[in-house]
Amino acid sequence: MILLAIETTCDETGAAVLEGPTFPDAGPLAVPRILSSVVSSQIGLHQRFGGVVPEIASRAHVRQVVPMIDEALKQAGLGLKDVGAIAVATRPGLVGALVVGLTAAKALALALDVPLVAVDHLEGHLYACQLAHPDRQVYPCVGLVVSGGHSSLYACNGPVDCELLGGTIDDAAGEAFDKVASLLGLGYPGGPEIERAAKAGNPKAFAFPRSFLRDPRLAFSFSGLKTAVLYALRGQNEERGAVEPSPELTADLAASFQEAVVDVLVAKTLQALDRTGLARLGVGGGVAANGRFREKLGAAMAKKGIETFIPPLALCTDNAAMAGVALLKLAAGQTADLDVDVTAGLVRPAQRA
Repeated sequence: MILLAIETTCDETGAAVLEGPTFPDAGPLAVPRILSSVVSSQIGLHQRFGGVVPEIASRAHVRQVVPMIDEALKQAGLGLKDVGAIAVATRPGLVGALVVGLTAAKALALALDVPLVAVDHLEGHLYACQLAHPDRQVYPCVGLVVSGGHSSLYACNGPVDCELLGGTIDDAAGEAFDKVASLLGLGYPGGPEIERAAKAGNPKAFAFPRSFLRDPRLAFSFSGLKTAVLYALRGQNEERGAVEPSPELTADLAASFQEAVVDVLVAKTLQALDRTGLARLGVGGGVAANGRFREKLGAAMAKKGIETFIPPLALCTDNAAMAGVALLKLAAGQTADLDVDVTAGLVRPAQRA
């Protein structure tokens, strides 16, 4: 079975071609093979706004979705005639962006007379762990999706059987990175910029809050942390009489902020593992690319004997290959009608700090 997958949930236009079995008895380790995966980044379009502008994102998807599909097929050495099914992420995301991908997927499914499969973007992020480790069993596991729009914990019995344990009550971790980077005069997206600046800083320079760290709720909150950075920055500037923070202050603020975010993510993940009794952890989303997060999470999981799965960078950030989870839905007969609609929710447009 050749699957053509489309991704337009937020600000990356992706297409991928995967090959894999669809029969129900293939087993959990019948992992599809990625033949190609291409992404058109919109970073340059949104940089001056400090976050994703939904209308700009949607228009960029309109321009790029067909070229990305063509390029994915070309790199796979296949044509449309070889495609046996179409997969597309229909939730969650920016509604206008989602509609572009779904419209393209419906048109192709109708024209080619092949099944259409609707995919949950967050299930895809976690399934990327299985794609990256085809020879190992990832599920059942605790799933952590941590990105620009999501900070969520799941109990995952299987790739398409994930129960939400808890999530952010305000900003997602990636969104907080973007906003703090804006405060510090760094670039967009904020994650890589904060990580780069933090390397020269002292993570203990500022005692920033770690919300819900010892709270039994499996919830995240990063809004107060962002505000604490703002107050620390303004106070220091007034004392120094400076308009912009010094490189040293910027580095210390970045390092202290990053450490607070990582501490919370690791602590709540450990709580979820203790509560569920599961011994495996799958991590997805762009923030999973953060080096300090990987370092502290890896150490904490090794100490607890938890088998941890984190995809490579190309599968952490938004991409279409992770929609390979659609092959499991297809095997179970879970196809979508052509009147299927998108479900937005959870992803909020980034705002200036």
